[in-house]
Amino acid sequence: MTDDTPAAATPTDSPMRTLLVGAQMLFVAFGALVLVPLLTGLDPNVALFTAGVGTLVFHAVTGASVPVFLASSFAFIAPIQSSVKSFGIPATLGGILAAGLVYVLISQFVRLKGTAWLHRLLPPVVVGPVIMVIGLALAPVAVDMATGGTSDDIGYGQAITLSMASLLVTMVLAVFGRGLIRLVPIMGGIVTGYILSMIMGVVDFAPVRDAAWLALPSFTAPSFHWAAILFMIPVAIAPAVEHIGDMVAIGSVTRRHYLEKPGLHRTLLGDGLATCSAALFGGPPNTTYSEVTGAVTLTRAFNPRIMLVTAVIAILLSFLGKLGAVLQTIPAPVMGGIMTLLFGSIAVVGMNTLVRAGSELTASRNLVVVSLILVFGIGGMQFGEGQFTLQGVSLAALVGILLNAVLPREAED
Repeated sequence: MTDDTPAAATPTDSPMRTLLVGAQMLFVAFGALVLVPLLTGLDPNVALFTAGVGTLVFHAVTGASVPVFLASSFAFIAPIQSSVKSFGIPATLGGILAAGLVYVLISQFVRLKGTAWLHRLLPPVVVGPVIMVIGLALAPVAVDMATGGTSDDIGYGQAITLSMASLLVTMVLAVFGRGLIRLVPIMGGIVTGYILSMIMGVVDFAPVRDAAWLALPSFTAPSFHWAAILFMIPVAIAPAVEHIGDMVAIGSVTRRHYLEKPGLHRTLLGDGLATCSAALFGGPPNTTYSEVTGAVTLTRAFNPRIMLVTAVIAILLSFLGKLGAVLQTIPAPVMGGIMTLLFGSIAVVGMNTLVRAGSELTASRNLVVVSLILVFGIGGMQFGEGQFTLQGVSLAALVGILLNAVLPREAED
C-alpha cells in the first residue's frame, strides 16, 4: 500500500495551479463547513477562521504529510445544539476544548500501546449505535425547522416549499451529480433554497447592509462548566474512531500508509489540537473532511501543501464581514430541509458500521448493548440532575462502553 514516490512530483507544484486547486478544495468544503455553525448558533466567520487555523495546526503536527483539510464536525451538531440550549455558548466551547483533549489523550495511548486497546474499548457494536444516536437524537429539530416551527415570519406553506426544494436539489446532486458537482450537494441545496427565499421575499438583508466589508470575526472565549464538560467529552469517542477510517481512506487514494507515517498518534494529536484551537476562538470542533478526500481523488492533487493554501484562503475569507452576514440571513427552513438528510445520513453511517462488522445483532449480548444505547440516547433518558446530568449522546456512549466492558463475550455465541 505504501508508495514512496514524492508528492512533489505532481503537476500541482506550480504556484498558480496550487492556488487554484487550493481554492477549489475550500469550495468543496464550504457548504458543510458553514452549515455546522449556522445550525448550532456559532459564528460562520469564526468557523472559517478556526478551520484554517486547525488545518495549519494539523499539518504542523504531522509534518505536512497528509493531504487533508479540517473543518466543522457534523458529529457534534446535535450535542452542541443541546449544550448551547442548556449551558450557553462559552460553556459549550469549554466542553469542546475538553473533547479535543480527549483526542490528545487517545493519541498518546495509541503512541504507547498501539490501537488494539481502542478497538477493544470501542468495537462496532458500541460505535455504530452511538453514531446513529448522534444522527437521530435531534431529528425532530430538523423537522421543526423544515416546517417553519422556528420561524416567526415564515408560514408553513412557504417553509415546506423552501425546505423540500433545498432537500430535493441536495439529493439530486448527491445521487446524480458527476465529478466535483457531486461533492457539493449541500452547497447546491443552500444556494437553491436561498435564491427561492429571495424570490419569496422572506430574506432580511438589513444585517448585510449594516455589516462592514472587513471585520474581525466574533471570537468567543470558552468558559468551564463541569456539566458541559461531562456532557461533551463522550461525544469525542465516535469521531476519534472515525478518524482512523479517514486516514485509511486518504491513504488508499494516495497509496501511502499514514497510520504508520506520520503515524496514527500524530494524526489524532493534530486533530485534537485543531479542535482545542477552534474552541479557544469560539469555533466548532474540527475533523477531516470526506468531501475534500473525494476532491483529492478526482483531481489527483496529492500535494499536502495545497491544503495549506486552502487553510490560508479560509482564514482570509473569515475577515469578510458581509460574507458572514449573508450566511446568517439564510432562512431556517432552508437549513431544516438539508438537516433532514444530513441527520439521516449520519445515522446510516452508524448502521453501516454495524453491518460491516458482521456482528450478530440478535445475540443476547449485542442486543442488550445496541438496544440500550439507542433507547437511552434517542428516548431522552437521563441520570442525575442539576449540574451533573448525563443524557443524550454522552449517556449513550458511556452506557455502551460500560456494557461492552462488563457483559461476558461468550454470550455473543
